[in-house]
Amino acid sequence: MAQDQQSQFQSAPKTQFAGAETAAPAGPFALPPLPYDADALAPYISAKTLELHHGKHHQSYVDKANKLVAESKDPELQDDVVAHIVVRAARRPELNELFNNAAQAWNHAFYWQCLNPNGGKKPSGALAKKLEADLGGHESFAKKFEDAATTQFGSGWAWLVLDCGKLKVTKTGNADMPLVHGQIPLLCLDVWEHAYYLDYQNRRPDYIKAVIQNLLDWDFAEANLEHALGKASR
Repeated sequence: MAQDQQSQFQSAPKTQFAGAETAAPAGPFALPPLPYDADALAPYISAKTLELHHGKHHQSYVDKANKLVAESKDPELQDDVVAHIVVRAARRPELNELFNNAAQAWNHAFYWQCLNPNGGKKPSGALAKKLEADLGGHESFAKKFEDAATTQFGSGWAWLVLDCGKLKVTKTGNADMPLVHGQIPLLCLDVWEHAYYLDYQNRRPDYIKAVIQNLLDWDFAEANLEHALGKASR
């Protein structure tokens, strides 16, 4: 993958994170504050789930990724752009532990921005037109996205991606993610059990429906699409 593709999301527009400043990370990976209050996604995702998911699980991935990078003397890993580290680690089987933690740190930082207390509305503008052209419209997307998230066996993710100029719905297992496949992520949904088990127990489909209908941030997706198409046209 070309380096500009690796950093496609890295320089994409992001929502402004709210909350207190976090301590300076001991490496390239950092735990961002949530871009909303911990109770803002209730009743669909509880404050307790966010406290554990963000403050414990995500923090653990960040800490482990930074530790593994610090222990490595590999010049290929000495990079401030975390997406570059993720993609390079994915290419090398001996770096599988680093890839798993680095990718999960990246995936979660992206996931928090895919959720919005005022989300769930239908997309508009260029994204709505592209959804219609590539996936048959918003309702068709929602069905495909729900199916991908529901049928992902075990832990993993569902994604809306831009792939060779076309929107696609995909799913990945465990820490796998679109950047290592040359795809540009626009939205995602975490279907690891720690994302929903406190609120939904084994009812993953109920969690998926709740997020799609009430929390997906289409403004974030549209900003990512505009950025990706703008870079492709230059």
